[in-house]
Amino acid sequence: MAAWVAEFVTWLEALPPAGIYAVLLGIAYGENLVPPLWGDTVIVLCGSLVGLGVLSFWPAVALASLGGAAGFLTVFAAGRRLGEAIHDPARMRWIPRGALGRVERWLSRWGYGVVAANRFLAGGRAVIGLLAGASDLRWAPTAAWATVSAVAWSLLLVWGGARLGAEWERVLDWLANYGRVVTVALGAALAVAAVRRWRARPKNSRRRDGAEAPDPPPVG
Repeated sequence: MAAWVAEFVTWLEALPPAGIYAVLLGIAYGENLVPPLWGDTVIVLCGSLVGLGVLSFWPAVALASLGGAAGFLTVFAAGRRLGEAIHDPARMRWIPRGALGRVERWLSRWGYGVVAANRFLAGGRAVIGLLAGASDLRWAPTAAWATVSAVAWSLLLVWGGARLGAEWERVLDWLANYGRVVTVALGAALAVAAVRRWRARPKNSRRRDGAEAPDPPPVG
């Protein structure tokens, strides 16, 4: 486990409970605005402090959920304002192009379902809010599903941390593996959906644009 995590745990444990709750809320919110921020790690660590009796379960879940949902909606509002500029690599160099294309395909395929699952989508979470804001998704359903996603994910992480207590490293290892599995699974699901859509098209449509050479003109 990275040394900085152990150092952060030591620093976190030295804070009073109110200070730990404030850090939890701030990190859960800021993670959406500054993607490299380690929001999941902090939620797990706060969950471990729940298991050790330092924090209470429901306040930890509530603050992690509030921060996650509010952060997502802040980024959603930014996406509304930026619009198509999000797709300009010259202006938005900080947005990873690979993640941008991947999330666009997700939103095109599943719409609000992507917002509902955004906390569970490793590898694309950072740009989901931006692209959702630039799309035609509406505010009210987006806010509702973003909150559902934040609550479900926060419940899972706080519960996992609380169950393991001082063995929180096991949850972080699970998160690392989970991220890789989800990214591969979603890529496979999109590939299967694309093949099914192609096979469902009429045969004439599949042969369009020179896929099949025309019959030669009759001779004589």
